Amino acid sequence: QVQLVESGGRLVQAGDSLRLSCVASGTIFSNYVMAWFRQAPGKEREFVAAIGYSGVRTYYTDSVKGRFTISRDNAKNTMYLQMNQMKPGDTAVYYCARSKGGIYYRWDEYDYWGQGTQVTVSS
Repeated sequence: QVQLVESGGRLVQAGDSLRLSCVASGTIFSNYVMAWFRQAPGKEREFVAAIGYSGVRTYYTDSVKGRFTISRDNAKNTMYLQMNQMKPGDTAVYYCARSKGGIYYRWDEYDYWGQGTQVTVSS
C-alpha cells in the first residue's frame, strides 16, 4: 500500500523560509517522478514543482521559480520542498504526489497523494 506523508507546514512570516518533507512507503520511490501541489481556500489545486527519478530534472511553476527548490533523497524515500522568500500568496495546503508516468502539470496525472500539510504566511 502506497503512503505519502507530508510534514513541515506551519505559520511563518513573509520573507521567512520553510522546508517541507514527504516520506514515501509501499513504493519503489526512485522509480517515480514526484511533485508538490498546493491548494488555497476557494482555489483549484495547482502544480508547484516536480522532480525526475534521479533528482537532476526539476520543474517549477513560474510564481515560485527562484524561491523554491525541490529535491529528493532516494535512499531515504523522501522528497523535499525548500521554500525561501515566502509570500502571503504561498499560503495553502501543500500536497506531495506520485506521478502515473512522466512530469505533468495536471493533478489528475498523479495517482497517489499525501494528506497535505498547512502552510500559512502572514504579512
